[in-house]
Amino acid sequence: MARTRERGFPPSPEPLPAPVVDNHTHLESIAGVLPDDVTDPGIAGHLSRAEAVGVRALVQIGCDLDSAAVSVAMAAEHRQVLAGVAIHPNEAVLHAGVREIAPDGLEPDPAPRHDRGLDEAIEQIAELARADRVRTVGETGLDYFRAGPEGRAVQRESFRGHIALAKELGLPLQIHDREAHADVLEVLAADGAPEVTVFHCFSGDAEMAAECVRRGYYLSFAGSVTFRNAHEVRRAAIETPLSHVLVETDAPYLTPHPWRGRPNAPYVLADTVRALAEAKEADLTEVCSAVDGNAESLYGPW
Repeated sequence: MARTRERGFPPSPEPLPAPVVDNHTHLESIAGVLPDDVTDPGIAGHLSRAEAVGVRALVQIGCDLDSAAVSVAMAAEHRQVLAGVAIHPNEAVLHAGVREIAPDGLEPDPAPRHDRGLDEAIEQIAELARADRVRTVGETGLDYFRAGPEGRAVQRESFRGHIALAKELGLPLQIHDREAHADVLEVLAADGAPEVTVFHCFSGDAEMAAECVRRGYYLSFAGSVTFRNAHEVRRAAIETPLSHVLVETDAPYLTPHPWRGRPNAPYVLADTVRALAEAKEADLTEVCSAVDGNAESLYGPW
């Protein structure tokens, strides 16, 4: 008899010995990836389940016009939530009217919000970013897997606009970098990175990590650090000093091993933190305290 693959949420991990912060998550997206027979607990339910295992707070990222507005409202309503807002690099391509087929092979699929031009979209993000509980501009950056030559030029323009916005508002910048490591670093060097710069879901190798640390950037590690084939990312995590490390879920994506393929949520961050501590051969309480302190110093009190 064939085994039926479990598709619901992973079981709750054992509580962490000290609290941590989920540096990057998308709570509004979780319901959309759930199987029909799995119930979404809602925002309050996700926050409660996270708090029960030691994930005390989170940064909710809205990276299109719709989710950015939702994220600002969520942060205003829930004390555990701070927000980040931006136009995702792949969203920027659609706002600019680019409809080329990218290396991912997918047909562009614009939504009504993409009727607004890119400049107008970034202006709207700039307005939202001025809300009190918005504490980061992001995620922004370059995604060469989902953009062809024309789209990549648009992404660079959008990235530079977000860098300027973060510096204008004195906010941290959260970066999305997919298959574009050298160009992301080049743009940051050319334009001047904001005082606080964070690579969300860091995907580079140890050499890139060392360069980021040399420049004073922070690296946020997600469930991908636990993947069996993620040797380079794991080595980067091992060699990056705790003073420059953050942790995240990127929920509902990047669920850590052995739950890969199931929906992610902030409470599952506890599994990633344990795996990170094990890989670094570091004390778990020390790792928790370090990443929590880093988040508090970057984003301010919740």
